[in-house]
Amino acid sequence: MNRLIKFLILVLLFGSTSRNINAQDYNDIVIDNDIQLIHLKDSVYIHETWHYLRNFGRFPSNGLIVIKNGQALMIDTPMDNDKTERLTKYIQDSMSVDLKKLIIGHFHDDCMGGLEYLQGIGVESVANSMTIEKCIELELPIPSKSFTDSLTFDFNGKQIECRYLGAGHSFDNIIVWIASEKILFGGCLIKSIQSKGLGNLTDAVVNDWDTTIEKVMQKYPGIGIVVPGHGHYGNTELLTHTIKLIEKENCK
Repeated sequence: MNRLIKFLILVLLFGSTSRNINAQDYNDIVIDNDIQLIHLKDSVYIHETWHYLRNFGRFPSNGLIVIKNGQALMIDTPMDNDKTERLTKYIQDSMSVDLKKLIIGHFHDDCMGGLEYLQGIGVESVANSMTIEKCIELELPIPSKSFTDSLTFDFNGKQIECRYLGAGHSFDNIIVWIASEKILFGGCLIKSIQSKGLGNLTDAVVNDWDTTIEKVMQKYPGIGIVVPGHGHYGNTELLTHTIKLIEKENCK
């Protein structure tokens, strides 16, 4: 199926509620049937990976890749070591970029399922101190560097801000802000426009969730792009949509 036909199908299926479809989409990279890179702007890509769960079926998960000066920063891994290795080797072999650092959004597999592989090749990993405590409790691989409320660092000229603003999808979920690109990676704290519910609530703190998102909106009034943990990226509409889903859940 050629690119134009795919474009028209996406417009018909999702209309104005889907992620913005523009010329940048022609820079998307299909690595294999399970992994693709979606170009956002400059050298920032969503890594979208597809997974299968017996009771749920096939579904996608999002993370970010930030590339600068021949080095890459990954935000969240794919759900397992195999896909993380395939993604990392593509970045290294086909893009001539070395992966240097990983930021982990929370303790679930869709954030750190590939941590074991990345530790094996010497990639530094950063996580909320509460995430690290949970990893110790569950006997999961332990991220190498922790922070409490926030961590801001320079990645080859790009300022990266990791911040914990409260519980939501999980007690430990953080957001990542890339100021120069006005990109907010919300992870599973934020739901896509296509989401009809809050999804997996096993570790959720629903009573705090809307307050946490309101804090995000107050802290970052200049957000341009919002990337959720699953589904299409968008703008601040995703934040208000998530609040509406929380209100719906609280009314049950």
